[in-house]
Amino acid sequence: MQDRNSLVRERFLTAIKSRQFPAASHPLSPADAGVSHTLLCDMFESQVMSRHLDLRSRLMQKQGQSFYTIGSAGHEGNAAIAAALRVTDMAFLHYRSGAFMLQRSKQLDGQTPLYDMLLSFAASSEDPVSGGRHKVLGSKALNVPPQTSTIASHLPKAMGTAYSIALARRLEVQDRLPDDSIVLCNFGDASANHSTAQGAINAAAWTSYQSIPMPVLMVCEDNGLGISTPTPDGWIAANFRNRPGLKYFYCDGLDLLDTYRTAAEAADYVRKTRKPAFLHMRTVRLLGHAGSDAEFVYRDNAQIERCEAQDPLLHSARTLLEHSVLDETQITKLYLDIEQQIERVAVVAGSRPRLTSAEQVKASLLPESQPSSRQASPTAAQRAELFSHDKHNLDKPQHMAKLINWALADILQRYPRTVMCGEDIGRKGGVYNVTSKLIEKFGSHRVINTLLDEQSILGLAIGLAHNGILPIPEIQFLAYVHNAEDQIRGEAATLSFFSNRQFSNPMVIRIAGLAYQKGFGGHFHNDNSLAVFRDIPGIVIACPSNGADAVKMLRGAVKLADEQQRVVVFIEPIALYMTRDLHETGDGMWAFDYPKDTDENILMPGELGQYGDGKDLCILTYGNGFYLSCKAQRSLQAKGINASVIDIRWLAPLPEAALLDAIKSHTHVLVVDECRHTGSLSEALMTMLSEYQQQQGGQLATARLTAEDSFVPLGSASYTVLPSVEQIITAAQTLLVTDSAEAANE
Repeated sequence: MQDRNSLVRERFLTAIKSRQFPAASHPLSPADAGVSHTLLCDMFESQVMSRHLDLRSRLMQKQGQSFYTIGSAGHEGNAAIAAALRVTDMAFLHYRSGAFMLQRSKQLDGQTPLYDMLLSFAASSEDPVSGGRHKVLGSKALNVPPQTSTIASHLPKAMGTAYSIALARRLEVQDRLPDDSIVLCNFGDASANHSTAQGAINAAAWTSYQSIPMPVLMVCEDNGLGISTPTPDGWIAANFRNRPGLKYFYCDGLDLLDTYRTAAEAADYVRKTRKPAFLHMRTVRLLGHAGSDAEFVYRDNAQIERCEAQDPLLHSARTLLEHSVLDETQITKLYLDIEQQIERVAVVAGSRPRLTSAEQVKASLLPESQPSSRQASPTAAQRAELFSHDKHNLDKPQHMAKLINWALADILQRYPRTVMCGEDIGRKGGVYNVTSKLIEKFGSHRVINTLLDEQSILGLAIGLAHNGILPIPEIQFLAYVHNAEDQIRGEAATLSFFSNRQFSNPMVIRIAGLAYQKGFGGHFHNDNSLAVFRDIPGIVIACPSNGADAVKMLRGAVKLADEQQRVVVFIEPIALYMTRDLHETGDGMWAFDYPKDTDENILMPGELGQYGDGKDLCILTYGNGFYLSCKAQRSLQAKGINASVIDIRWLAPLPEAALLDAIKSHTHVLVVDECRHTGSLSEALMTMLSEYQQQQGGQLATARLTAEDSFVPLGSASYTVLPSVEQIITAAQTLLVTDSAEAANE
């Protein structure tokens, strides 16, 4: 029994010989569509190349030379989309865009797309896109960031990049996208139902509705299937045709002429009006979802054959013949010549080296460093103007919220490419007034009030970073990040890795979080879990415990994003925002002077904080835990226990060398972690201490105190599941007493 690959190939060749083609849906001539005969041949060639790459990939898989077989068969009409756009129009592509990529490659000299894509199929380390880390469509030269999108997760950043075009011009960013460029993203009909897609499309329309430039062309390639789940007839049109702020276009993606004409019209609309458009493109899906997809399980043979009868290559061949562009012999020769060419190139690509070590794989986790964009210190007059509202308070100790506010003002002034974005951060100044007055000082183009959608906030930030802007997005509460965690995990953090360091999207994500918040609560506002971030390779997690550190660490975070192109998650403990006192009301021990904006007042990863220098006990902690442990230290001292309290500050990458150096003169270590027993940083710290003890062969008594494995309830009940000062004191005493008793019994 022949496989579908062979049947589709033979159907095409037989149809050419017999001139038996599917009927045209539009009686268009090339002249009607504005397509020259040369361009029509060129687009058809890209379609054929894409088809043979799909077929060859499946053969390579059988030979153990290819590892990814989701192809573009049936969607080759997107070659016409590429032809209607410019190479300077950034494109965020889904995995069925092989023909688009091939056609765009023809717009720039020196490209070798067939070899490049076959290297990607073979996961060769010489793959110029990802360096062998994934089969992705991408190219720095062609303005196609590589995608490993999980169901339309690339739409928010496409929206953000489109928004960035006018903003980058206003900020005078160098090496930005051209002012008249547009942004393309494409996706399938099933993906259009995903909340990420819906959110991004809504955000684009919401922005456009307010007459704010949003030049994005969203192309829905509708083949009627989401793997095995059919899309209801008419659903995409009904869903998107009449949305406010969004212009709807439709084309038959099986017809190159109709697709080119409509895509050119849609692109022209977006380019001239700077408004978003939705291009609904009819396609079919051939050869199943992927090579491993047994399509016959959920579709009968008649359905499969009806789709194969609508092969877009057959439609294109009919158009070429009807308009005397090519004859049967020329079409057949082109088809077979490309097949043989790809076979030859595949042999070479399949023999090229692959990644062979963890070091090679991880080499692209961290982006390439860039020169600092930080400007010189402002003049005295500039600083006086910047802080005119607070001039009487600048020399007085302040709580964390006020100090972060001042730090953000300095950062926005010193880094002219920085832009803040988030819900309520404008006139309101945020829920806790941390961003108060910043919009008055820097304008709404640099302090952007967003709609209430975390996916759009983070997608906006990623898109801004794609166009040379340094974003500082804010997530209002830690629990809210779960609505959009894939924007961090699957998009922002992976870009350098899957582009072999060619692309980066640096940012500092500010998140108000953790527990102990009084008078306001429940688990959505008191979230004590950082597990969602801790295992994401390449990102940095910072968590200050006091205002002075918050200022210095925020400067360090921006420095990391600016110069090292890093993604930094900056956790701000809500309960410490307004805290001024440590032991007694009015002692002012947790209010701090504003650190001057100098190079000496920047904290970088690995720099720990310390309170006290007692040798009886070392407490390792962070955030609220550091504050509580400092309170406990005085009581412990009264009981004859002298403790050192170490503030970890930088939670990922965990500063192990600095921590081990801090405990080397101690024999008793207590880990205090305000997050839950399961999945908290304490697990990594206890593992580190255990491995250290085994390596050193010394005697190290350890214990940990954590929150309960529970959500945080409302009101005073919240404190029943969180570590307290009293519990820290008890845990410290127990550790020392137990160790002393065990030593006495030996």
